[in-house]
Amino acid sequence: MINLKHAFLYIAIVYSTTSCNGQTKPSATPKNTMPKVSQYDTSTQTIHVFVALCDNKYQGIVPVPAAIGNGQDPNNNLYWGCANGIRTYFKKSREWKLIKTQKLDKIRMERLVFKHTARNYYLVADAYDGQYIKQTTTDFLYSTAGQLKDTVRINKTAIGINGNAKMVAYIGHDGLMDFQLTQTFANADGKKRDAIILACISKKYFAPYLQATKANPMVWTTNLMCPEAYTLHDALGSYINGGSNEEVRNKAAQAYAKYQKCSVKAARNLLATGW
Repeated sequence: MINLKHAFLYIAIVYSTTSCNGQTKPSATPKNTMPKVSQYDTSTQTIHVFVALCDNKYQGIVPVPAAIGNGQDPNNNLYWGCANGIRTYFKKSREWKLIKTQKLDKIRMERLVFKHTARNYYLVADAYDGQYIKQTTTDFLYSTAGQLKDTVRINKTAIGINGNAKMVAYIGHDGLMDFQLTQTFANADGKKRDAIILACISKKYFAPYLQATKANPMVWTTNLMCPEAYTLHDALGSYINGGSNEEVRNKAAQAYAKYQKCSVKAARNLLATGW
C-alpha cells in the first residue's frame, strides 16, 4: 500500500513542465564498489549532487505519469531530463556550463560535470537508477561523512568528488520513509562538509544519520515538497558567493515559492536550515 505521506508528487504533476526527450534504457543489477582516492586540485571547489531518479515501480510514491516516473530512463525522468530536472535546468542556466557527460555504470546511469561561469566551482551530478534509491542514500551519507572519496579528471585538472567535495546534495524521494539503514556514517576525517537535502521531510528522516557525519545542513525540509532543480540552483547561487546558511535558505525559498506558486513565508517554513 502506498503511504499517503508520499503524496508530495502530485505537486510535481500540477506545477512541473514535463517536456522531455530520449530513449528508455534497460534496468540492471550490477554491484558498485568503493572508488579509490587519488590526488586532486585543492584550489578547486566541488558540489556533488546525488539524484535518485523518480520511480513509480521501485519507490514508495504516489505514481506520477508513466513517462516521467520511469527510474530507468533518465532522459524523460521528472528529476533529470524534464524541464525542471537537474540536467535540463542546469544546462539552460547562464551560471553553469556543461563540460562533460559520462556514462558510469548501470546504477549511476549518467554523470554531468558543470563549471561555474564566474567562480572556480564545479558541479558534479549523478543520476542513479531509481530502483537503487537505497544506494543513492548511502553513497550520499558516506560522502557526507568523508568515508567515500573519489576524483574526476577534467582535462588536466583533477577535482574532488564524494567526500572530497565541499558540498554534497541529495535530490529525490525520501527513501528513509520506506527503509532504515544499518550502516554507520561517522565522520572519518574531521572535515565538516555542507549539505543540502531536497526530499520530503528530510530533516526528520535524515537527521539521525547526518548528525554523525558532522555535516552542516544548509537546506533541508520539514514537510512534503517537490525536489526540482530550481531550488538547488538558486541556493547554490548564494552559496558560491559566500552566502550564510540563512541567505542560502532564503534564495532556495524564493525559487520554490516562484515555481510552486506559494508564498515565500510558506516556502521558508518548508525549507529549514541548521539543526
